[in-house]
Amino acid sequence: MKRAIPVSDVVLGPLERAYANDALTEGAISGLFGKYISKFEDDFSRYSDCKHGVAVSSGTTALHLALVAMNPALKPGDEVLVSTLTNMATFFAVLYQGARPVPIDIEPDTLNLDPKLLEGKVTPRTRAILVVHLFGHPVDMDPVLEIARRHNLVVIEDCAEAHGATYNGKKVGSLGDVGCFSFYANKIITTGEGGMLTTSDRALADRAMSLRSLAFGDKNKFMHKDVGYNYRLTNLQAAIGCGQLSQIEDFIENKRRIARFYNERLGGLDLLELPKEKSYARNVYWMYHVVLKGRFADRRSEVLSRLREEGIETREGFIPYNMQELFVERGLTRPEECPVANSVALRSFYLPSSPRLRDGDLDYVASCVTKILGSA
Repeated sequence: MKRAIPVSDVVLGPLERAYANDALTEGAISGLFGKYISKFEDDFSRYSDCKHGVAVSSGTTALHLALVAMNPALKPGDEVLVSTLTNMATFFAVLYQGARPVPIDIEPDTLNLDPKLLEGKVTPRTRAILVVHLFGHPVDMDPVLEIARRHNLVVIEDCAEAHGATYNGKKVGSLGDVGCFSFYANKIITTGEGGMLTTSDRALADRAMSLRSLAFGDKNKFMHKDVGYNYRLTNLQAAIGCGQLSQIEDFIENKRRIARFYNERLGGLDLLELPKEKSYARNVYWMYHVVLKGRFADRRSEVLSRLREEGIETREGFIPYNMQELFVERGLTRPEECPVANSVALRSFYLPSSPRLRDGDLDYVASCVTKILGSA
């Protein structure tokens, strides 16, 4: 019988069920009340080395809310420097505000934003730098923060794929002005859908907390203080998040175990570039992302098809902003702006990375990859 190995999988245990059932029993299932919302915010922000957490409905709404809650809020005509290789939700959040995202090319090894390129992209309209800790590896933040200080720019961290990753011992989400996390089903921890802002800036947290819930008034609830959003996370989702958070280090260790196994088994393949872990980083390996090279550089479709025939699910890597036809046709970017990201995007894919995978599954995946790349 052919194996069926998913690229990712949800791991839910008895604690998540117990907390969710408790919320159901209490009838506390909305985003306006229930003890698990504040507990999840407090526990996750503390885990992320921050003073405040603001739970929201998704990683995308976390990013948008961060751009609105910054002081002053991002507005049309402003520019934000953004790593080009990311889920497009990162760019959408900037566009929601009518601002202009400026794509920044990547480092060829970490695949994260290349800090050396930032200075040349800063203009009088630049308001923020939006870094993306891609696939679980933190961005090299010291040079980013130095440029931000020099030009008085806000630093927003997209941590959707990097819960628990560290930079020089500090958790992502605490390095810039605000961190934005996703709890989608395939993330390190999940609430099904959901997200979180983390910050140590009380004023920013208060503004985000108000805006996420329609900016209701203080004395008279329905005398609104601003144009707000319905970006609330429900108490039921937060209950699941609390259960997940109690296991986060186990999930991360399993991700790192999987990476160590693949590194050992696939490290000798000249036709495959493996993920890196720089000396400053704890990589949490959200997905084990590889890049084809040599004679297989333009044969990704063939490789993925052959893996699928063996029962191994994979996923193509992200398409950079500067290659998105939608934005090229609108004149917002040019395909040649970020050549390193362009090359990686067409050659990359994920291998199965579920925490459930055991050594036998990993051995099977590695053997199939080795067999395919060893063929003509």
